[in-house]
Amino acid sequence: MSSLKITEIFYSLQGESNTVGLPTVFVRLTGCPLRCVYCDTAYAFTGGERLTIDDIISQVESYSSRFVTVTGGEPLAQANCNKLMTKLLDRGFVVSLETSGALDVSGVDPRVVKVMDLKTPSSGEILKNRYENIEYLSSSDQVKFVIGDHSDYEWSKKIMMQYRLSERCDVLFSPVMGEQNPTELAEKILQDRLPVRFQIQLHKLLWNDAQGK
Repeated sequence: MSSLKITEIFYSLQGESNTVGLPTVFVRLTGCPLRCVYCDTAYAFTGGERLTIDDIISQVESYSSRFVTVTGGEPLAQANCNKLMTKLLDRGFVVSLETSGALDVSGVDPRVVKVMDLKTPSSGEILKNRYENIEYLSSSDQVKFVIGDHSDYEWSKKIMMQYRLSERCDVLFSPVMGEQNPTELAEKILQDRLPVRFQIQLHKLLWNDAQGK
C-alpha cells in the first residue's frame, strides 16, 4: 500500500502565497535534499511517521477545510507525493504544493497550485535551482523569491525579467525574517514598479514560528 513519511498534519491559517489568511490543512512531508541557511523547518529533515495515503487523507478530511497545502522539507523528494496530491484533488480539495524548485515538477498533477521557490544567492543553495521547471508553470502557479539582502533583490529582479515570470504566473517577494527589513523591501518594489506580490509570513507574526502553526 502506498505510504509517505509525515512530520506533521495540522490546521492553521495559510501564512503565505495568494491564499494567505485562509484556513488550510498542512501536510508536512519529512526529508529535504537542500540546506538553505534561513530554513525554518529543519525539524522536518529527519524522523517522521510513515502513513498510508488513505490514512493521510482521512486526517485531512477530519478538519473540514477545502484547502490543503503539501509542504516539507521538500515534498517531491518522496516518490508517492504526486499520488497523494492527485488523490486529494480527486476528493475535491484545492491542493497547493510548496516546493524548492530543485526537483522535477513535470509529473505534478496540473490541477495542483505549485508554489515554487527560486533560491536566492543568500540561501546558499542557488546552484540547486532547476530552471527547466519554469516551463511547467501555469497562470495558477506562483514563484517565490525569499530575499535576505539587496543582492538577493537585484538577482530576483534579473531572473524575473529574464524568464518573464510575471507574464507566466504570480511572483512573490518575501523578506527573510530578521535579515531583510520588510519596509525597505516594500519601498524597493514600489520604487521599481515591480509586478510582484509582497508578502510577510503571517504565521510568524501570529504564532512566532511555532511548530504546527
